[in-house]
Amino acid sequence: MTVLHLADGREAADLVAFLSRLLHYDRGAAVRLQASGTALAVFGRPPSFEVLAVRAVRLAKPYEDGLEATLDVTVSAGELLESVDEAAATAAVPGAVTGPPWAGVLPPRKGWQAAEPGLPAPEALRALVAAAVAEFKTRTGELAPESRTRTELDRIGREIWSRTVARTDLPVRAVHAAQSLGFLRAPAAAGPPAGTAGGSGEPVLLASGSWLRLRTPYGSIALRRAGTGGGLGLSVR
Repeated sequence: MTVLHLADGREAADLVAFLSRLLHYDRGAAVRLQASGTALAVFGRPPSFEVLAVRAVRLAKPYEDGLEATLDVTVSAGELLESVDEAAATAAVPGAVTGPPWAGVLPPRKGWQAAEPGLPAPEALRALVAAAVAEFKTRTGELAPESRTRTELDRIGREIWSRTVARTDLPVRAVHAAQSLGFLRAPAAAGPPAGTAGGSGEPVLLASGSWLRLRTPYGSIALRRAGTGGGLGLSVR
């Protein structure tokens, strides 16, 4: 069995937290793992948000006993979570599964550039999500019992979460996903995790073709711009 040696216990704990949050939204979640050298990317898709979530994990060394130089496999998120040993900072890679359609495609690896205009401050982003959640609760709470249908709830949700952030093309649901997955939390006193995306500590909006990426020190949210094919619109890799 392939064993991943994570850089330290903090990386192991963050991986556990990420997988746990994915499983909260989908108990049967799968994740795609891509690793090369001492960098591991874990891709997941929380169904409630219609985005791809990416968690970067630092490795102490690629694989136990010097196995393959690269890794690219889709596995059960639950099985991977069970295999993580936080004390030893290791994780055993479960057997491959037949992944959902999104797992066969990924956003671009290269060509990302800062998108203009940029994002508001992290505090403003968190406040934006809180206001959107409050609005959804208020509007749905005001519905008459006969109007409280799944169709109407979904309509209100789509209206709120499809709004864009400030003058960017980034939908509010992407920020909500980042917040819900723990990517938008305030950095600890020791600073953001070393080696993870967004080392500046500030969320950054990046673009590559029709793709947008909300990058933070704790992970990224990727999605296609509205009006470029619908859904994730991923390109096969």
